[in-house]
Amino acid sequence: MTTAQRDETHAQGRYADVNGVHLYYETHGEGRPMILLHGGLTSGEMFAPILPALTAKHQVILVDLQGHGRTADVDRPLDMALMADDVAALIDLLGLDRPDVVGFSLGGGVALHTAFRRPEKVGRLVAASAHIRRAAVHPELLAQQGQVNAAAAEYMKGTPMYELYQRVAPRPEDFPRLLDKIGEAMRKDFDFTEQVRALRVPTLVVAADADMAPPSHFVEVFGLLDGGRRDGGWAGEGRPAGGHALAILPGLTHYDIDQSPLFAAVTLDFLDRGR
Repeated sequence: MTTAQRDETHAQGRYADVNGVHLYYETHGEGRPMILLHGGLTSGEMFAPILPALTAKHQVILVDLQGHGRTADVDRPLDMALMADDVAALIDLLGLDRPDVVGFSLGGGVALHTAFRRPEKVGRLVAASAHIRRAAVHPELLAQQGQVNAAAAEYMKGTPMYELYQRVAPRPEDFPRLLDKIGEAMRKDFDFTEQVRALRVPTLVVAADADMAPPSHFVEVFGLLDGGRRDGGWAGEGRPAGGHALAILPGLTHYDIDQSPLFAAVTLDFLDRGR
């Protein structure tokens, strides 16, 4: 199912051939391994402001997901389940023993699907700004997402997403194709309620207090994990039995939470507590 090949590119960057994808990843730091997954139309570079904090005690594996950053697109949809299988295959290739998986937005959805599909490969999970129902997104954003397609490429010239893609993508001319695919993915309805309810991987649900979906949605996700249903108790005996947690971060939005020291702090606290 998986063939593997790694070759040096620059700095800590390598490629792994998994599931037909020439998957780019970088390894930073030492310690307990953490797979770190970026949001849509960006790459692992988006985490640069918080990477020093994350690598202080962890080995961080930054992955550029299918069609993003230095990973070229392939002939398949931009599907979170398929990308989760890529992450699971990378874990096998690197010989990692149940690394923690941390993802933001699109990467948060891929992180969730990795835990849904291959829970035995994940230690702890952090899903940031990852709504579990399409209908949870604010209506005005749903309308905007419905208009994303290749025709928008011309209007995105000069944006950080476009400039990043032109600088690092193996095929810079594929940017319109990426917009078509990500637009198609965003227009599809989905509801992962039952998958979340069945999660057995300790999970931290993170969101900004002004995110793409309202804080109430992420509170609902925490509730599916048995969170917020009773007083926690003096010794924490009333907390969710699965070790799950919730963090709504103040003063942030979907567009800056991934680079916030607060995000790094709550992630590290959750991953390191009790270990």
